[in-house]
Amino acid sequence: MKKLRMILLLQGAVLIYSLTTVIGKYTAGHPMFSREWILLYLLDFAVLGIYALIWQQLLKRFQLSIAYANKAMTLLWSLLWSVVLFHEGITLPRIVGVLLVIAGTIILNSGEEEAQT
Repeated sequence: MKKLRMILLLQGAVLIYSLTTVIGKYTAGHPMFSREWILLYLLDFAVLGIYALIWQQLLKRFQLSIAYANKAMTLLWSLLWSVVLFHEGITLPRIVGVLLVIAGTIILNSGEEEAQT
């Protein structure tokens, strides 16, 4: 149960990191150096700072290779954000790509248990 909790915390950090793609998309919709652009840019910077603090704490608890494998799940979160917030389409290659990333992440996470015992 503790392992599942830690994986969920890691995915929470990745979810926070994926928000930077959403903020970046919104930022791109405003003229450069406009008030909205600057505020969104600062928000993006703040989210990255929060993510960095959480990420550093998680790196204490995970092997580096496992942590970075989970970071690849940003593709899933970004795909979900693109559909929900921006009404972008999902194509078969995108689904296949994300499924491959998920499969790889699951395989690496299951291997972590063997490496630590």
